[in-house]
Amino acid sequence: MTDTVLLQTKGLFCGYGGEQVLQGVDLTLNAGEIVAVIGRNGVGKSTLMRTLIGLLSPSAGSIHFAGEDVTRQTANQRALCGMGYIPQGREVFPELTVRENLMVGEVAGAGRLAPDYDTIYRFFPILKDRARQRAGTLSGGQQQQLAIGRAMVAHPQLMLLDEPSEGIQPSIIKDISRNVRELNAQTGVAVLLVEQNLDLIVSMAQRGYVMEKGRIVASLSREQITSRDEVRRHLTI
Repeated sequence: MTDTVLLQTKGLFCGYGGEQVLQGVDLTLNAGEIVAVIGRNGVGKSTLMRTLIGLLSPSAGSIHFAGEDVTRQTANQRALCGMGYIPQGREVFPELTVRENLMVGEVAGAGRLAPDYDTIYRFFPILKDRARQRAGTLSGGQQQQLAIGRAMVAHPQLMLLDEPSEGIQPSIIKDISRNVRELNAQTGVAVLLVEQNLDLIVSMAQRGYVMEKGRIVASLSREQITSRDEVRRHLTI
């Protein structure tokens, strides 16, 4: 982790059909950090992630990534700049094989670095074992590993990880938390994590933001984000 700002939003407003969900979001993430955005259902966390990756266009405010203003860039352009997105629900291509799903991720890294399948298979060996299996036949935990691996193929500087624990059994959640921490430590990829699972938050995040009604209402230090009582309080308010 460094003090170099990788991602910054200022006064970010965005929503659906004229209704504003994000109400002036300000946040900063430094290179190499793992930062969690926490809060109850319906406060705008997934809307924030979709806005950051470019699937939604903000009505006001700015997004800067790696020193560039990407506010008006498309999702494809942001991916090419080094943003990786693992959406809520994973959204793998069910009829494609595991290997073919991973190959889709190469598009985002075109012209930058060659894909490093050895690293992906080292962290997620099940993906090598099941390379020829259709993705739709994998378990939820295996699909989550595939979604993370697909994003990592392109060597992103940042992973936007939206509700990775959804629909996954606790033992697999622990594996995913450990693997993402190790990916962060070994590759330097930063992670912005949206999550409600208490165990995953306290085991993975290095600091955090609390979101309520489309706004960031508090910042949590390392001591606070690793305190189960502190995190639980913000998840239940």
